[in-house]
Amino acid sequence: MPELTVLAFDFGLKKIGVALGNTFLKEAQPLEIIRTETKQARFEAIANLIQKWEPDVLVVGLPLTETGEEQFASGHARRFANQLHGRFNLPVELVDERGSSMEAQQRLSKNIDEDAVAAAIILERYFSQPLS
Repeated sequence: MPELTVLAFDFGLKKIGVALGNTFLKEAQPLEIIRTETKQARFEAIANLIQKWEPDVLVVGLPLTETGEEQFASGHARRFANQLHGRFNLPVELVDERGSSMEAQQRLSKNIDEDAVAAAIILERYFSQPLS
């Protein structure tokens, strides 16, 4: 399997955590948190990251309930994933993000934005999935 660069997103309406990794090392590194007022600014920031890191695959965390059901936020994440695919013509994978924010908070000290670390956790989950 070729080595692929992967950008992962922990999508939120106010901010988006971003992480970077590759399929060879299977390690995820928190990159940044995108905080923008407009949808246009959000996608400009993402376009800059895509230009800089040249990912082969994008991963978006899919919020599910504790029992694995879709919820209101799932629709926002799916829409965001579709927009990424449409704008950047890259494959987009959805990954169950249940508990990623709580796990990120445990890795960090309190009162620190965990979104980029949550994106890294989502990416770690992507790397641990069996190949299809």
